[in-house]
Amino acid sequence: MCLLALLIINPKAIAFDKRSSYALSHYIMAVMYDDLGQIDKAIEEYKIALKADYKNSVIHLNLAVSYLKNNNFPDAIKELDTVVKLEPDSVEPHAILALLYAAQNKTDLATSEYELALKNASKLEPKNVNIYKTLGLVFIQQKKMQAAENTYKLIIGLSPNDAEAHFYLGSVYFELKNKDKSIEELKKTLELKPDYAEALNYLGYLYVEESRNLEQAEVMIKKALEIDPHNGAYIDSLGWLYFKKGKIKEAVKELEKASNLVEDPVIHDHLGDAYFKVGDLEKAKISWQNSLKLDSRQDKIKEKLERINKTKQ
Repeated sequence: MCLLALLIINPKAIAFDKRSSYALSHYIMAVMYDDLGQIDKAIEEYKIALKADYKNSVIHLNLAVSYLKNNNFPDAIKELDTVVKLEPDSVEPHAILALLYAAQNKTDLATSEYELALKNASKLEPKNVNIYKTLGLVFIQQKKMQAAENTYKLIIGLSPNDAEAHFYLGSVYFELKNKDKSIEELKKTLELKPDYAEALNYLGYLYVEESRNLEQAEVMIKKALEIDPHNGAYIDSLGWLYFKKGKIKEAVKELEKASNLVEDPVIHDHLGDAYFKVGDLEKAKISWQNSLKLDSRQDKIKEKLERINKTKQ
């Protein structure tokens, strides 16, 4: 099981009461069996050790890992949950649970466990910027934008010239509908790192969406494409820029290219608009239908399709 390569349990880290020599002896036997690959025997020894010292979180943690090696996920989860109850501020059980849930494609549970692991890790290392960065990304994935904003502000407080933190704070502000602050943070990102392709595209696209600073937007988007010429999102930005500038044929060309690279509802929507503008109603309809397949909640796309149906009648 590939995720086990990420699990490192240190037997020396275990702390036993002097009265728990019985538990210690069985724990040592369990570790020996584990090292020899005799997982079933290791599990039995861990269980015996726990009968003598049930509140020892390290034994529970090692037992959980042994269960994982046997692909016994339910019992592994029970043991990890016990570790969390015994050691609420621990990092390892949450990290292992996150990996376990990710391996089972239980994304929401995995993300929640990553968040808990990172929060606990940040308590242990309160000035470790990388922990907060990862936590910020987890908050963004969970759509917890206020928590993400606070996290990236904290990072910037610790490291004011961190371009990545300013970029993600800018993207968070965009999600929070605060475009002025979003632009401010993206500009700061580019001051610190002028070749930051994601920031170049993000700010350029934001300008295109608002139909302002289009010449500046074109320079930024094309610079992003020089850095990453096969990025579908950047190509979409260029196509949408051409659409806004009235260069519809060029827009269709770029948006078709983007749609072949990335399956994204926004790109299909843009392409549908471009086809509609040149009078190709059938292709516009197909593009908007493709957009709806990827995200069925788009009322504006439904309105566009209704418009096409009325036009054909």
